[in-house]
Amino acid sequence: MALVDVVIVNYNSGAWLARVIAALHAQTFRDFQVILVDNGSTDGSLGGLPSGPTPVKVVRAGANLGFAAGNNLAIRDHARGEWLALLNPDAFPRPDWLERFLAAAGAHPQYSFFGCRMLDAKDPRRLDGVGDVYHASGLPWREGHGCPDGPAYDAPEEIFSPCAAAALYRRRDVIDAGLFDEDFFCYSEDVDLGFRLRLFGGRCLYVPDSVVEHIGSGVSGVRSDFQVYHGHRNLAWTYVKNMPGWLFWLYLPYHLLLNVYSLVAFTLRGQGRALWRAKRDAVKGLGRAWRKRREIQARRTSGPAQLMRVMRLGLIRKSCRT
Repeated sequence: MALVDVVIVNYNSGAWLARVIAALHAQTFRDFQVILVDNGSTDGSLGGLPSGPTPVKVVRAGANLGFAAGNNLAIRDHARGEWLALLNPDAFPRPDWLERFLAAAGAHPQYSFFGCRMLDAKDPRRLDGVGDVYHASGLPWREGHGCPDGPAYDAPEEIFSPCAAAALYRRRDVIDAGLFDEDFFCYSEDVDLGFRLRLFGGRCLYVPDSVVEHIGSGVSGVRSDFQVYHGHRNLAWTYVKNMPGWLFWLYLPYHLLLNVYSLVAFTLRGQGRALWRAKRDAVKGLGRAWRKRREIQARRTSGPAQLMRVMRLGLIRKSCRT
């Protein structure tokens, strides 16, 4: 049994998948296996995967289960290691990616999940992100996305949650938190899981010397209607399920205002149909989300005070560090 299970969910990822597998064969840390879940790809991306020292277990789902259910299939039925590393097929790890992750886990036992430095694969001088921010209004975003990489992002620090395109979790904690929410299908499911891990006492650390180069939305498309729909539907469910205690009611007006603003902004941008459909379906799913909320809030061990320490407050500001 390997110490780490690296899970990749593939759906028509083309040649990127071979590049990722090759990068995993080159890892300096060796005590891991790869669990590759294929969500019914039709592009031949499973053919011609490079051989190497890393065991690769292919799990054929037979259909497009989405990111959430595809990862759950691997975690629930196939992963057995202490640690779980998630990696997108368009995220290419540096050779010491896993080594740096595991070193940070050993040096900082107070943390149970970890995010890495993600560079833009098309321009590695720029960041794709250094962890996910969660604003009190319910809006998540990747810190540093599009910013020049540099010393301002060199220090380890606590972050709200990692982007699951390249992240490390203690496997038992993910299972105890209920895995990914399969109703989400994809987008924001990593923020939702990170929120629950926090509510159940977990903390997340940014590990700057663990590095991947990430294309981002390589299959679904950047700012596509598909991305807009799932991201903004799931944004509402994440807030309803997880925002604890009196913080839910305190920031609910800001959350509603965010949704109204999004409807106007995306309509003006020509994506109003996708956004309105997202909000309609979010409302339809509120009953189910509220039932999940009751279960989550009944189990949580961290409250509003701990959350406010890591949640972004005030005006929504996405700025680069200098």
